[in-house]
Amino acid sequence: MHEFLLRHSACKPRLGRVRRRGTATVECAVVLPVFVLLLLGTMEACSMIFLRQSVELAAYESARAAVLPQTTLVNVQSAGASLLTARKVKNFSISVSPTNFQTAAYGTFIRVSASAPVANNSLFGSIFYKDMNVVGTVDFMKEH
Repeated sequence: MHEFLLRHSACKPRLGRVRRRGTATVECAVVLPVFVLLLLGTMEACSMIFLRQSVELAAYESARAAVLPQTTLVNVQSAGASLLTARKVKNFSISVSPTNFQTAAYGTFIRVSASAPVANNSLFGSIFYKDMNVVGTVDFMKEH
């Protein structure tokens, strides 16, 4: 029986093998923070892309409402506000230029701008984005 055990590699002493106790723990301690930082950075980048697209789409929808006949400032702002509210964008603003767009002549360009502060709409905004805003601007021509 003793000869049987000596023939198998599991029982033979291994020469030149270094003990690797705790290696996985050290590797995890090095890689895990980098991986978590990469994951959180990706989530923040996606959040900012979503915010920018939301603001630009709200400006577009508001501009579409601004060129309609007999529209009001309330209609224009509510067109974009409903979209931004549905997407949970906080502290946004929508402005129209010229201010008398209802009575502007046909062929006049109407500019609608939507903006939202980044700090209020990001996962880690108070750390990285103190005074930054995302702005979307759209120009439409008033037509018949």
